[in-house]
Amino acid sequence: MPKSQRPVDLAREHGISPQSVRNYEADGILPPAVRSESGYRRYTEVHAAALRAFLALVPGHGHAVAGDVLRLVAAGETDAALRVLDASHAQLLRDRETLDGVASAASILAGPLPTPTARPLPIGALAHHLGVKPATLRKWERAGILTPARVTGQRVYGPSDVRDAELAHLLRRGGYLLAHIATVVSQVRAAGGPAALADTLQTWQSRQASRARSMLTGAARLDEYLLVLART
Repeated sequence: MPKSQRPVDLAREHGISPQSVRNYEADGILPPAVRSESGYRRYTEVHAAALRAFLALVPGHGHAVAGDVLRLVAAGETDAALRVLDASHAQLLRDRETLDGVASAASILAGPLPTPTARPLPIGALAHHLGVKPATLRKWERAGILTPARVTGQRVYGPSDVRDAELAHLLRRGGYLLAHIATVVSQVRAAGGPAALADTLQTWQSRQASRARSMLTGAARLDEYLLVLART
């Protein structure tokens, strides 16, 4: 690349505005620009590599993480920057485990709701149906897995509550922790229930795979940036 570039030159490569480049510099994502004698910004190979790294990291890690990483690198704290990326990768792994939990429960959710009657069940009847103690259901409620209604102060479980309890019971037998099960149940609810779950599973899996690939691209661009810094 040329020895120096204007903001518009650097922006053109990525289809962004020159103001965005200036904003990234102001936010510390790009190192401070070199100034010409007349006061105009001039960007070097270092700035170009930093911008490529940031924009490549965003799809996989998000703006906040990508910005933190670039600011840490600019401050000479490379190890801290890599730790931020490690945490982001760990979050992706947890997201994958959540999706695995939803997928493992898809078969039970694909069938009819497991209630023997359309009427709401009291806590004792649901506990008997699942083969657990009522205290277990109360524990699941405290964990955010179940949200039963109250009638005259007593818990009652409708068809969707029973579905969530069946899902929790299945995942608990599979060794999942309560906090993880609560996340899975939340995902099922967000999908719109069992009927919509199958349609969304593939979308979730595709997004996670795309995010993982984007992380690889971002890592490559960050490594190129670090090499440029080492040379300069």
